[in-house]
Amino acid sequence: MPEKTATTNLIWAYLLHLGYNMWSDREAVEWRLTHVSAKPYLRLDKPLWNDILKRLQEAGMNMVVIDLGEGVRYKTHPELAVKKSWNVARLQKDLDRMRKMGLEPIPKLNFSACHDAWLGPYARQVSTAPYYRVCKDLISEVIDLFDKPRFFHLGMDEETASHQRYYEYVVIRQYDLWWRDLECLLENVEKKGARPWVWSDYVWHHPTPFFARMPKSVLQSNWYYGKSFSQQVIGARTYKDLEANGYDQIPTGSNWSCPENFGKTVTYAKKYIAPERLFGFLQTVWRPTLEECRERHMAAIDLMAKAKARWEVSRET
Repeated sequence: MPEKTATTNLIWAYLLHLGYNMWSDREAVEWRLTHVSAKPYLRLDKPLWNDILKRLQEAGMNMVVIDLGEGVRYKTHPELAVKKSWNVARLQKDLDRMRKMGLEPIPKLNFSACHDAWLGPYARQVSTAPYYRVCKDLISEVIDLFDKPRFFHLGMDEETASHQRYYEYVVIRQYDLWWRDLECLLENVEKKGARPWVWSDYVWHHPTPFFARMPKSVLQSNWYYGKSFSQQVIGARTYKDLEANGYDQIPTGSNWSCPENFGKTVTYAKKYIAPERLFGFLQTVWRPTLEECRERHMAAIDLMAKAKARWEVSRET
């Protein structure tokens, strides 16, 4: 599989949400956040979706990671669709448009038990035969839909008790079960010719099994959204730990907590991750694609553009 390295064509990717049923299974008012609960309808404003793609193109970005979730009426499992979910033909048309804009579309389905409200009834059948069948069907269909993408993001983050403390229904896979399910997902992606991509935060609390069992073939996106890159901060330190253990990485920043984070992430990664293992960067907003979130989306892309410009200047000096 061809590599994407810092010395050839660095990835500058943006996480864009089609579906957004990934957090609470109820109205979690304790979070003091909007948009967190699953809804029976699609949360997406197409004009903003189009404007985000245009801004990414203008800013020189080259990849869009699309969190699909309930946003697609899958042919294999149409029961997962909500009101106004896109049909396959509509999504394919937009994928073709992205490619013409120079934006490589990459699929994402988060199979973490913390972020799988989009799976509907199957979110309450985790690690059962029907669940494995649905995961296999969806991965196969999506890879075909995206015309054999280079990568497939499987999520797999935050499957802990604390992250689900406001949920009605809590699922936490532990020990070998978490690994067996992950390995099943990896196998389904790889046999269709795509490279698996995951969030890396499992390693924060389970470093020994992670480094013993996580295949080097799995692309890693550690994420950290703060200001301090001190070695006392586990989210920041993990970039160095992954590098020391030889994993390919796409570090992930966000303007979730502060605007400085993405630029600092790029600077830190350049210093501590070898070029042959630094595949690029991913910017996340963690807001739905709704007009009320427009300002946050556009600010995130502007921060990417500034970081990319600084990166290119530093390469020339």
